[in-house]
Amino acid sequence: MATAEFPFDTTVAHPARVYNYWLGGKDNFEADRQAGERALAGGAKILPGVRANRAFLRRAVRYLAAEAGIRQFLDIGTGLPSAGNTHQIAQEVAPDSRVVYVDNDPIVLAHARALLTSQTGTTAYVDADARDTGRILAEAAGTLDFSQPVAVLFLMILQYIPDADEPARIVREIMDAVPSGSYLAHSDTALDISADANVAASAEGLNKRMPTNQHLRTTAQLAAYYTGLELVAPGLVQLPRWRPAVDDPDPSLVLSAYCGVARKP
Repeated sequence: MATAEFPFDTTVAHPARVYNYWLGGKDNFEADRQAGERALAGGAKILPGVRANRAFLRRAVRYLAAEAGIRQFLDIGTGLPSAGNTHQIAQEVAPDSRVVYVDNDPIVLAHARALLTSQTGTTAYVDADARDTGRILAEAAGTLDFSQPVAVLFLMILQYIPDADEPARIVREIMDAVPSGSYLAHSDTALDISADANVAASAEGLNKRMPTNQHLRTTAQLAAYYTGLELVAPGLVQLPRWRPAVDDPDPSLVLSAYCGVARKP
């Protein structure tokens, strides 16, 4: 239940805090740790997956800033701050980069206000649900110039959007609002990776302990998010295989998660 110290219910697991636990962070509670361990017991390659997703974030943002020339980033479902956040990577390449983070967890908001700050460019935070595209766009417009290209990040967040809320529509509404030359960077767990058949069992274990459930989809469903966009090589691939760097996870590692970067023509 919520208390004066924590204005949110610490007895119920939350995806951002469970993810923080998997990354070895300290911003989690017993309910998050129990949910995280329950999911790990399902046998899926979760820990390699979360590390690979963090590595993909680094590579994708570095590509967008250094090679694609993007100077504006909209990171939706950012989660708790960790090493190598979007603004740090982007502003290392281009100090004038502007970054807007979006999340609706009170603990994420508290940490974001304290930690997600810039010494050079601009960093802002929007307190909104990923499904509230109108609010996201309206508030982000206070920091981002939507007449210029924007990189939109949906990393491991759309899997928490139920089918009834149409995740593909959410992506489309955001991408419709940004101009030609903008990019989408996306990652999600996939259902149809035969080498990791335990992913569904792990998701079920998590869902029993969190009010925010995972809704795993096939790679064909994930590919639909890129409709109308031009996928950057190597396309929609497993996390370690998107332009791996020397110090990144082994690209031959088979994981039940896919990622991609695509340009709006």
